[in-house]
Amino acid sequence: MAILLKSLQFIDSEKIYPAQDYIIENGEIVSSRPDNLAIKEEIDCTGLYASKGWVDLRCMMGEPGLEYKETIESLGEVLAISGFSKAVIMPNTVPAIQSKNDIQFIKAKASNLFTELIIQAAATRDNKGEDFTEILDINNEGVFVFGDGINPLSNPDRLMKILQYLQKFNGVLFDHSYDPLLALFGQIHEGEVSTMVGMKGIPNISEEIAIHRNIEILKYTGGKLHFQTISSGNSVALIREAKKSGLKVTADVSIYQLIFNDSDLSGFDSNLKVIPPFRSEEDRKAIVEGLKDGTIDAIVSNHQPQDFDSKHMEFDLASFGMIGLQTFLPALVSLSEELSWPLLIQKITSGPAAVLDLANSADNSLTIFDPSESWTFNHKTNLSLSNNTPWFGKDLVGKVKYVINGSKFIKF
Repeated sequence: MAILLKSLQFIDSEKIYPAQDYIIENGEIVSSRPDNLAIKEEIDCTGLYASKGWVDLRCMMGEPGLEYKETIESLGEVLAISGFSKAVIMPNTVPAIQSKNDIQFIKAKASNLFTELIIQAAATRDNKGEDFTEILDINNEGVFVFGDGINPLSNPDRLMKILQYLQKFNGVLFDHSYDPLLALFGQIHEGEVSTMVGMKGIPNISEEIAIHRNIEILKYTGGKLHFQTISSGNSVALIREAKKSGLKVTADVSIYQLIFNDSDLSGFDSNLKVIPPFRSEEDRKAIVEGLKDGTIDAIVSNHQPQDFDSKHMEFDLASFGMIGLQTFLPALVSLSEELSWPLLIQKITSGPAAVLDLANSADNSLTIFDPSESWTFNHKTNLSLSNNTPWFGKDLVGKVKYVINGSKFIKF
């Protein structure tokens, strides 16, 4: 039995194709109708766009230990309704994801989810940047992505040795690179706004020094290094040069970094407190250029759920992070004039797939969405256990309508 998608416009990294009919049969997507094929359901997709299933390289859950923020089940529900067929989860749980038992626990609980969870295991014990985890042992459970998630690997010796370990099985190191001492006590981007509001700033140099150092270490060790959530124009330039020199280096950016800048923080909304912080408009434009020229490979949700008490307090005491999955498509819609749909789709499909070395693997996934449907993000529509976002209670434009991942088909 098959499903007929009528008048659907498909998008890939090259262009938006004219509307045509597509058949989904046994998880396979075809554009021609075989003879004597039984159609189970016909869906009118007039006005809808579709692409390969989306891939998120950075999202967080709370299970185990922080289930009040996000469970594996709630994360799975949010990922599905947000259009993602694959997602890399960070290891910042309690305890951290750092042993074979931890991997087996997550895989068992996530086995029936629509979205495939790709585990980023902790590179150092408890994500503290010192003692190594059992990297080779963890790899035997099928894990090939390692890092300390929201914590930077600021010890150069540890980063160097981890890069060497990962080459034994072609693993990739994910790092949120910044110098924590240069960012110490920082609340927002160091600049005119931080001076005006009297907040300790986080300077661009805290990120740029770490990225420069880590690139130099990569030159020495070899291996694959992926920079997460870059935010500085100079960081883009450093990564651009590293790529030109032939290093196996990739990068991503948080989607909200493309929408906000530091001037949006003058109202002290703690939902806008993130790390790296929103930078200057000049930095934002440099990141846009980095996406256009291929320096930045992916756009990520950087979904970081926080409970009510962590956010609703004085700005300098509030926790960093915001949720970003259900607002991901509306954010794409807002960016679609500055960055074309084919480019945006590339950064959430083939771009992240290449980072994970999945570019040539079979992928029978599809995300179908309406770029013009309006909806309200509130307690009724929010599937996350947290609501730390500046868009909560707002009317948004852009809604995922159908998702397909192999034999799994969901409509919303």
